[in-house]
Amino acid sequence: MRRAAWLGVGAATVLVSALAVTIAPGGPARAQAPAADDGAHVVGERRLGARMLDLTISSPALDHEQRVRLLLPAGWKRDADRTWPTLWLLHGAFGDHATWTAETEIEKLTEKLGVIVVMPDGGACASYSDWWNGGTGGRPRWETFHLTELLQILERGYRAGGERSVAGVAGGGFGALSYAARHRGLFRAAASFSGTAHILHEIPGALDALDLRQLTMAVACPGVDWRVVWGHPHAQRPIWRQHNPYDLVTQLTGVRLYVSAGTGEPGPLDPPRTAPSASERVVHQTNAMYVEKLRKLAVPAASHFYDGTPAWPYWRRELSAALPVLLADLL
Repeated sequence: MRRAAWLGVGAATVLVSALAVTIAPGGPARAQAPAADDGAHVVGERRLGARMLDLTISSPALDHEQRVRLLLPAGWKRDADRTWPTLWLLHGAFGDHATWTAETEIEKLTEKLGVIVVMPDGGACASYSDWWNGGTGGRPRWETFHLTELLQILERGYRAGGERSVAGVAGGGFGALSYAARHRGLFRAAASFSGTAHILHEIPGALDALDLRQLTMAVACPGVDWRVVWGHPHAQRPIWRQHNPYDLVTQLTGVRLYVSAGTGEPGPLDPPRTAPSASERVVHQTNAMYVEKLRKLAVPAASHFYDGTPAWPYWRRELSAALPVLLADLL
């Protein structure tokens, strides 16, 4: 998409005035770009339909611009005297901010609901984390971008309220569970569809969660050392555990949970002659362990395991099944 298609604002004073445009038909004009405490701010908006609004955000946490897609509820106004709860949807390693609207019916599913759907870009290898970077920290800081910069921008400029739920698919499923546990009280509910729920699950001599981690990084981000995110799983084990949903289950008391994954065996929504998925088999193992730990600690959770491979037909079905859990405390 060409840069010229976006409404420019922000960096130069002359461009700030360009943001004084009407976003909703008959709505008020904007005076300035919404910004976060660290200077992250909206540099572009594009309306793609009655409810769909894409943002471009300049992020100090990432040191580059990043996209976020919003689905706005009916009646949303920039100057409304009310706020709306938010439903965050996180994509996997091979998605972006447009994935959920392209692959699911989320626009239709939420058209009559009073909720803002937030679909941020999460990067190919971001892992929904601020990277360790060999112990030096620094950029990219994806967790900071999402849960500090974007959160502040949405609440200050787009009428987002304090009630939130989060869901994700594959790597985004991991992100949903990790975010909800690492930021206790931020999300009322969390759902994971084929997310790795135990990133430290090891099976000597067999494909395991650590192998999946390396393989995903190698395919999604060739040339990037998989250890830059959290370090080595043995030498920097405390950092891994600080991000591992399996190790954080006690932080989820009071959070509504929905966890699902396929067994890796072809199921009813797979095309004929679909091969079994070794990766989904591992993901299923980690989720089964996660759900069992939740049960032992008496943390309530809805779970659904099924024959199937990691594919959108299953994830669309799981999204519909999980929505009542995700929205129960929002609406």
